[in-house]
Amino acid sequence: GSASWYSLPRNKTANGERMNPAAMTAAHRKLPFNTRIRVTNQRNGKSVIVRINDRGPFVKGRVLDLSKAAANALGFVRAGHTRICMEKH
Repeated sequence: GSASWYSLPRNKTANGERMNPAAMTAAHRKLPFNTRIRVTNQRNGKSVIVRINDRGPFVKGRVLDLSKAAANALGFVRAGHTRICMEKH
């Protein structure tokens, strides 16, 4: 699927936490909160483990919205979105 990133530090996530752009977190439509998944950028092979703490994304075709830190670790902040693989960790 496809993933993008977001950073809304003054907003609260769906599980009640304050959004932390420096945390390794993500939004998914259905996975339970606190589920940990390994996300791999298909374009460069970089991977990171993130924790689900929010709901989304709300853009058709996207499966994850990642924190800015996770997107940076995966190497796609500038592009804004990328193709990913994900698996429960």
